[in-house]
Amino acid sequence: MGMLAENRYGKSMKNTVYSLARSSSAECMEEFGLELLSFFLERNPQVSAARVSLAEKTWERVQIGGRPHPTTFVQSSTECQTAEISGRRNGMPSVKSGLENLVILKTADSEFTGFIKDSLTTLPEATDRLFGTAVRAGWTYSSPSVAFAALRPKIREVLLSVFARHASKSVQHTLYAMGEGVLANVPEISDIELTMPNKHCLLIDLSRFGQDNPNEIFVPIDEPHGTIEARLRRQG
Repeated sequence: MGMLAENRYGKSMKNTVYSLARSSSAECMEEFGLELLSFFLERNPQVSAARVSLAEKTWERVQIGGRPHPTTFVQSSTECQTAEISGRRNGMPSVKSGLENLVILKTADSEFTGFIKDSLTTLPEATDRLFGTAVRAGWTYSSPSVAFAALRPKIREVLLSVFARHASKSVQHTLYAMGEGVLANVPEISDIELTMPNKHCLLIDLSRFGQDNPNEIFVPIDEPHGTIEARLRRQG
């Protein structure tokens, strides 16, 4: 009976999502998550707290002859938008948003020198290297009633702008600058967490073929790599 009850309740939850989506007035995933949270808490007195997690991938209209086709779409990126809404009965909801697998690369203004070395260090210092990563970011809104739909693209733009313009001394250096830039430009959030793996693209040694390689031929590698993480919060 316990298993049957669990299955029925799980199906009811899915049906709730479908039905509420049909009548929803939400313009973004965060607003829809708040609607779901409110619905579950109001309709289920036996529940004291709930959490709603959402993920969304972007589809773009296919361009045919320079014009967007009305019914055909393409998923041009592996990037995923995320949101998590949680709350307790009679309490203020908490809204966290984010993105995953934002794959980015810069071909200049990136170096890695002066790091600690020991007898097992093999990585050479580099004053001009490719910097590739897949960003995962998550941020917490200071209020559940901000303009989510407008703030998400703004935060994404700040992250990309800082990454592009920053003269990087290391992944850690740029990651911190990206988080700092978001907090400075988006007062509606209280903290941001960033995870950026170091996706290495290494310069190929062509000297054995009698050729030079003035930073032109690189190869991406799938060897183990470091993942850098940081969480920045406002003071006070």
